[in-house]
Amino acid sequence: MLGEDSGIEVAALDGRPGVRSARWAAEPVAALLAQLAGVDDRRARYVCDLVAISPEGEELGAQGTLEGAIALEPRGSEGFGYDPIFVPAGEERTVAELGNAWKRAHSHRARAAAALKAALGAS
Repeated sequence: MLGEDSGIEVAALDGRPGVRSARWAAEPVAALLAQLAGVDDRRARYVCDLVAISPEGEELGAQGTLEGAIALEPRGSEGFGYDPIFVPAGEERTVAELGNAWKRAHSHRARAAAALKAALGAS
């Protein structure tokens, strides 16, 4: 069995919305941009926790993160959720602009999956 939970943590909001990201607001992108209006510290990160449970009940977990910042306005058409406003560290474009192929290789979920795969191979 495999379980996953993800969210976006925003430094200026003390890590909120976190695991409540999908249910945080009716219009989460607009709500986040409104909360950050006039805020200089726009650091944020996507976080994914994966847990695998074997048929014997053994639990193994892994976490993946993608550091970045919140853009001033939405840009791009691919992805979902906060992707139009999330700019990964080292990039100038949002995840929605970078595209789904980039996301499959570099996202917090991809990093968590790689970490879990490595942990499963080590156990």
